[in-house]
Amino acid sequence: PAAPEQSAEQQPEQSDTITVTDHNDNVVTVPRRIDRIVVCDILPLPSVLSVFFDSAEKLVGIAPSSMSAAQNSLLSQLYPEILNAETGFMNGTDVNTEELMKLAPDVVFYSAMNPALGEKLQTAGFHAVAVSANKWEYDCIETLNNWIDLLSSIFPENDRAALCRQYSTEVYDMVQQRVKDIPDEDRARAFFLFQYNDSTIMTSGKLFFGQWWATAIGARNVAEELTQDNSVTVNLEQVYEWNPGVIFMTNFNTAQPEDLYNNTVGTYDWSGVQAVQDQRVYKMPLGMYRSYTPGIDTPITLLWMAKTVYPALFEDIDVTQRAIDYYQEVFGVTLTAEQVEQIFAPISAAGTLYF
Repeated sequence: PAAPEQSAEQQPEQSDTITVTDHNDNVVTVPRRIDRIVVCDILPLPSVLSVFFDSAEKLVGIAPSSMSAAQNSLLSQLYPEILNAETGFMNGTDVNTEELMKLAPDVVFYSAMNPALGEKLQTAGFHAVAVSANKWEYDCIETLNNWIDLLSSIFPENDRAALCRQYSTEVYDMVQQRVKDIPDEDRARAFFLFQYNDSTIMTSGKLFFGQWWATAIGARNVAEELTQDNSVTVNLEQVYEWNPGVIFMTNFNTAQPEDLYNNTVGTYDWSGVQAVQDQRVYKMPLGMYRSYTPGIDTPITLLWMAKTVYPALFEDIDVTQRAIDYYQEVFGVTLTAEQVEQIFAPISAAGTLYF
């Protein structure tokens, strides 16, 4: 018999399963060998998994909204196989378990905000693992680190946890160091345009990712007085009252800065808003996924956003080179400068299929 001090990695026959604690504190048993992965309603995760493995071969099913981002981003250029993943098993945030059975997944990831789905998946016999986007108070860096921790515990041979945590923490600390002494009255006043169409303006109040982004770059979220969780619908009058000096548009809508400069959506007139007058409206990057949420690109998005808002403070930071280094050092993924430039010039189509 094997000596007791020999590790499981040396003796894989000891057990065919791994036991992990997911983000809803469920103790879940998953196969040690996982070849087929399905991701339900935790939309950034397929992109995180692809970079984590430097391959999307294992992804056999993803949500339609994950697919629309993949089709229109660098993700499908790097990993064209992701376009073969099935999306028909999802219906909104619900899952058709019969369709899911056909995909024969070894593990199914779902949103921790949807525990009923977890129960449904477990009852149907799937190895279901909850992944949370908001357990860490919408802190994108901490969320990414915890996602990589969880994946590293399920796929120990591919452990990236320490590397990811070290890199993202270094970036965060460097940004804090540079913005911490900005006087309150000089801090940029930012508005996040989360969703936008001819009838709706949605933003981030205090309890959503926009608040974290603003604070992380030393800016103020003009809508921080709104205490509703997740996205909040507002009207243009409120935006005029706040009069932000900078506006960030997410990739959860198809609008571009020109749509605010030229008032091309609905009957809205943005011309009196300071950010529009100063032409300081920016579309957020679309890296491996929509960068407003936690994801693989979070540390790079943080650098981009800090430099966009405070160019003089981050003059020496080459965001393109930082992105190349990050992907290479943490994930062993090689990107060209041209590929990275695409991240910072996202096309509108990535915002479709979200509703």
